[in-house]
Amino acid sequence: MSVVHPFPQHVSTRTLRVVEETERDVYWINMHANLVTQPGRACFSTRLVDEIVDYQRQLGRRLTLKGALTPHVVLASDSDVFNLGGDLELFCRLIREQDRATLLDYARRCVTGVHAFHDGLGVQAHSIALVQGNALGGGFEAALSCHTIVAEEHVMMGLPEVLFDLFPGMGAYSFMCQRIAPRLAEKLMLEGNLYSARELQEMGLVDVVVPTGEGVAAVEQVIRDSKRIPHARAAMHKVRELATSVPLEEMMRITEIWVDTAMTLGEKSLRTMDRLVRAQSRRAEPALA
Repeated sequence: MSVVHPFPQHVSTRTLRVVEETERDVYWINMHANLVTQPGRACFSTRLVDEIVDYQRQLGRRLTLKGALTPHVVLASDSDVFNLGGDLELFCRLIREQDRATLLDYARRCVTGVHAFHDGLGVQAHSIALVQGNALGGGFEAALSCHTIVAEEHVMMGLPEVLFDLFPGMGAYSFMCQRIAPRLAEKLMLEGNLYSARELQEMGLVDVVVPTGEGVAAVEQVIRDSKRIPHARAAMHKVRELATSVPLEEMMRITEIWVDTAMTLGEKSLRTMDRLVRAQSRRAEPALA
């Protein structure tokens, strides 16, 4: 997924493939590594969320000790999609069981992960989303949490949660309002349409759009440009944090509204989720043939 430079260190977990280019302070986090060899849905499973958060924390600690000026963290995917969003199968089960506590715990962990990308892992890291496949719902929210979004022109992105009478509750509104007008952000959330990378770039939600297959090279160019002005980049991170940072507390309050709304959904909405889960499962099978 990444351009391999001298002496990269590879770190594998069940769901992540991480490439650490420590000499350059560039760290590639590739989601869905497990789906390369086994069937499954490219969504934010509990295990994927936990492994992302765990890696963010340990990387943040290492970068703090190292004192890196402008590290770069790239969120990408080993699947043919970036991420299809929250685990709808889990949502359906917990809503039917009225298990609010478990759903809230899952949502809070998701928020912790996306906020860490937004916050630069607490070490002023420059977070970059490399979107080479569709990013829906929570997948789009994860991309929006990053400081720079690089997308290949064939991908589609959007927030379709309204299809089952819900809204994207893991940061979409807060992150979009940093890039576009609040009224437009609300419109995108309530209409639930999917948009091409080019359309989103025109809106101001995507930074760089390149032809299919050129995403990695575009990320490398973003990193090179950033490294030419490391002190200015570090200073701008501090300015952005002061002026437009989204507080974790705000995101936690919003996701609690999301959970309370989810717990009121009726069987019609849950059946829609069930159909989406089946569709996601069907599309995953041929990719492994």
